[in-house]
Amino acid sequence: MNTLIEKISAVNDLILQGKGLEAFDTYYHDDVVMQENDNEVCIGKEICKKQKQAFYASLTEFRCAKPLKVTIGEKTTMVEWYLDFTHKELGVKKFTQVAVQEWKDGKIIKEKFYYGS
Repeated sequence: MNTLIEKISAVNDLILQGKGLEAFDTYYHDDVVMQENDNEVCIGKEICKKQKQAFYASLTEFRCAKPLKVTIGEKTTMVEWYLDFTHKELGVKKFTQVAVQEWKDGKIIKEKFYYGS
């Protein structure tokens, strides 16, 4: 699996199978930087993983995740997702978001999520 389309497809497939943390462990760089909109940046795989674990633990119902569009550029991938879930603190959420990934050494080194409030 060498091309970005193969790698981002594998990430998306794992997410759709409910294996988001496995995708994170496999495809994210140790020095990953993650950010949601213009919120505080999360730096480092372990810290970012803890945030993901906390998010998943706060889900009370997960109804749908669907990749609507995927695009590939040089060292960059973008996925438009439709998400539908209930979260302990956020309540019922149904929205689309765009996730932009930058790749280095075959892994995601930076990911930023864009979505409405």
